[in-house]
Amino acid sequence: MTTNPTTVALVTLGCARNDVDSEELAGRLEAGGFRLVEDASEADTVVVNTCGFVEAAKKDSVDTLLAASDYKDSGRTQAVVAVGCLAERYGEQLAEALPETDAVLGFDDYADISDKLRSILSGTKHQSHVPRDRRKLLPLAPAARAGAHGVAVPGHGDTAADNGGAVSAHVAAGAHASHIPSSLKPTSGDVDALAAGATAELKGRAVKPSEPSELTIDAPDLMSAPASGPRVMRRRLDGGPMAPLKLASGCDRRCAFCAIPAFRGAFVSRRPTEVLGEAHWLAENGVREVFLVSENSTSYGKDLGDLRLLETLVGEIAAVPGLTRVRVSYLQPAEMRPTLISAMTSTPGVVPYFDLSFQHASGPLLRRMRRFGDAERFLELIEQVRAQAPTAGIRSNVIVGFPGETEEDVDILCDFLSRAGLDAIGVFGYSDEDGTEAETYDGKLDEDTIAARLDRVTRLAEDLTSARAEARIGETLEVLVESLDGDTAEGRAAHQGPEVDGSTTLTGLPDGLALGDLVVATVVASEGVDLVAEYAAHVRPQEVVQAANLTA
Repeated sequence: MTTNPTTVALVTLGCARNDVDSEELAGRLEAGGFRLVEDASEADTVVVNTCGFVEAAKKDSVDTLLAASDYKDSGRTQAVVAVGCLAERYGEQLAEALPETDAVLGFDDYADISDKLRSILSGTKHQSHVPRDRRKLLPLAPAARAGAHGVAVPGHGDTAADNGGAVSAHVAAGAHASHIPSSLKPTSGDVDALAAGATAELKGRAVKPSEPSELTIDAPDLMSAPASGPRVMRRRLDGGPMAPLKLASGCDRRCAFCAIPAFRGAFVSRRPTEVLGEAHWLAENGVREVFLVSENSTSYGKDLGDLRLLETLVGEIAAVPGLTRVRVSYLQPAEMRPTLISAMTSTPGVVPYFDLSFQHASGPLLRRMRRFGDAERFLELIEQVRAQAPTAGIRSNVIVGFPGETEEDVDILCDFLSRAGLDAIGVFGYSDEDGTEAETYDGKLDEDTIAARLDRVTRLAEDLTSARAEARIGETLEVLVESLDGDTAEGRAAHQGPEVDGSTTLTGLPDGLALGDLVVATVVASEGVDLVAEYAAHVRPQEVVQAANLTA
């Protein structure tokens, strides 16, 4: 008698790094006999890959878990499971605060996610982990981390299988007193608001059903991985021409406002052979642009004995048959170097795109944040980039309302932004994060002051980035086609990162234009950060690459 496979819906919130982690989970689940479905109401279990970055993101994750739990009352769903950063960060505390969630799984559970879900579906109560500082699980010296075993790092293979007991003992000794904020605990009003039943819409990105043979690195590849390093099982979230590719995980910096290193752990690079192997696999499955992601890409290779390894790797990835573009994200200004700028502006196939995390421009306030630089140093860095690539895309994020910030600090920030010529600017209002140094600072600003400064800087950022886009009218761009709609298409130019930096609408299209094509177009109009460009010619038609074994 044949039984239908157990179904699972995987919903992702947060950043591109979470997308990669979800694709790893999807690959493991399919290899374990689960069938992925897009509609959560058709799933036996719903897995929510949560975000634990800032207050708003945490609330979105909690809301999504509550909405998913409604399917247990009105649909097929038997269990709702939390994974990801919020789950790792709060563990048993999140499980206690959200009884509607059937289990909270940490990073250590990813390697055997299929067995975990089957156990949960059978009614076994999962014991959630105690929150701990994952930085303490790896040696302090980066060079000593390459040989460390027994620490689960999403996207880095099955390292957790070696000596898990020793890790557990270490974890128990290193547990710290983080707690889930009371503001995230659902009230009866929250639950009532989401009690619309199965019609409630889940936030986040769902893994779409597709042919596993096309989009999944299969189990034998993982099991037969050579001794040079583990291979990661992965299954595409969708069939689009862009895909994130993880360079590294964790961060060694100690920014006063950021909690990410505590739950993502110390910085660990993936080996170049692993990254290149996955790049080949992505190209074989229709990807034309890879988006290199990590918590700090400028640190890539420091634990492998070569701090300039990224300069070499980007060129090797760009040479992978089938790929047309390589994009690097998450660059630390304090770690930028002339060789990296040169590699990112002169290597064929690598787009001149600089995702520089300035965070502010006031020198004294940046020191209080435990960061380096100031307005003048940042402008010098931008000048170095533009000297080699005048039309390079540069984006950044900034925080306003940090404890101790003065009106003069805000003026310095606004002046810097006005002079920097950035293509995209993300503006965030400060909020305390559990366990961070800034949480203990004096000089906290009231909510009204933070909101007023957020509004001021956001308005300025919108005006500046709109003007920057308008200045590109008449410019010739290379645009990657990502969607087609009648006689128009939408894509991204080299200066536009996925999802957050705007897009380019293409007009005057020729017959036969396909997703993944890279075309030359002339900008004729702008709307905010978005551009309208008229098609001129193909740069390179979409290449068909014969699939090959990832680990061959």
